[in-house]
Amino acid sequence: MKVLIIGGGGREHALAWKIAQSPLVDKLYCAPGNGGIAALAECVPIKAMDIEGVIRFSKKEKIDLVVVAPDDPLAAGMVDALELAGIRAFGPSRNAAAIESSKVFSKELMKKYGLPTAGYEVFSKPEDALAYLSSSSYPIVVKADGLALGKGVIIAQNFNEASRAVRELMSDKVFGNAGDRIVIEEFIKGPEVSILAFTDGKTVVPMVSSQDHKRALDNDMGLNTGGMGAFSPSLLYDEKLNAFCMEKLFLPTIRAMNSENRKFKGVLYFGLMLTEEGPKVLEYNARFGDPETQVVLPRLKTDIIEIFEAVIDERLDSINIEWSDNAAVCVILASGGYPGKYRTGLEITGIDEAEKDADVMVFHAGTRLEGGKCLTAGGRVLGVTAVADTMATARDKAYAAAGKISFPDMHYRKDIGIKK
Repeated sequence: MKVLIIGGGGREHALAWKIAQSPLVDKLYCAPGNGGIAALAECVPIKAMDIEGVIRFSKKEKIDLVVVAPDDPLAAGMVDALELAGIRAFGPSRNAAAIESSKVFSKELMKKYGLPTAGYEVFSKPEDALAYLSSSSYPIVVKADGLALGKGVIIAQNFNEASRAVRELMSDKVFGNAGDRIVIEEFIKGPEVSILAFTDGKTVVPMVSSQDHKRALDNDMGLNTGGMGAFSPSLLYDEKLNAFCMEKLFLPTIRAMNSENRKFKGVLYFGLMLTEEGPKVLEYNARFGDPETQVVLPRLKTDIIEIFEAVIDERLDSINIEWSDNAAVCVILASGGYPGKYRTGLEITGIDEAEKDADVMVFHAGTRLEGGKCLTAGGRVLGVTAVADTMATARDKAYAAAGKISFPDMHYRKDIGIKK
């Protein structure tokens, strides 16, 4: 079969790497792809948000399956448009993807159906938000309602930081219309765990657990980023906790979405905080997480195309999804200055050397090929992932491989996979 992946980041490279292993796949395309994906798939110059362009290409090339990976095209209804055109697609519909594309919707869903989450208020006027903040206790969390490249969440330590966040989101529109409404949320404490789950709208099959590191610097310091690394499994998430979450969070969320006539089919990401009162939902994502995908998929033993087909056909309960009993660590190599301003077009060396270890995969997040050279093309440039029997060995392998790669101003955290 012919498969087309939408997107061009580290998540999409990990997906391409796993999809390319399927004996069901004869030809793999990616739109737009990146420098690393080009070794596995034919990259086509179609932007991830070009729905009509994707449909035209899919019809022309007789694509059998389109895997829509990023949040923006899902929120824009790419899956709906593909299905209307008679093209099979993996991913949630537009109205189901609202569970990620609107923080207001997801919080109100949780409140309505009794799903444990932090207390919150919604504001559409900056002056109302500022008045509320003037009498709030701190720290407090300010969130843009819409999609904001994973950066629309600000943990404010005081009124000045919170009011600046409100101004940037609502008045300065640093994330465009995503800040038309904001959620101001109670700050809750505890370790975070990421659980990705396959679901066909009826059955929920959680993947192996993972944890990511959002802050730019060691010891969870610095600005929030799209993710500076991840590891799997979580050191805190066990079978007992999984059973609790299945009963109290995972299945109730799917039932809630069905009750709202928003059947969710695809990958649903649960961002959880393990508080003293029990697990609470921090956020939902309507797709594979990034960089969590880069540590979860290397542990998947079952053919991923078979899983995608079962989800689309609503027969997920008929297949057995198997995982390796090992560990994986991903270290993100980022451009200097990320998540702020940074340079691009810088030559990357050492990737081939890093991948000489059979347990290491270097997933490209922000790269491009030019004149036979691999150049930086984003803030998060590479995800160096290693698998091993133990977490400690996986960490050692990932960092040894990362040390063989270089580009000007490169930086990465040195503590991925240590925290609980």
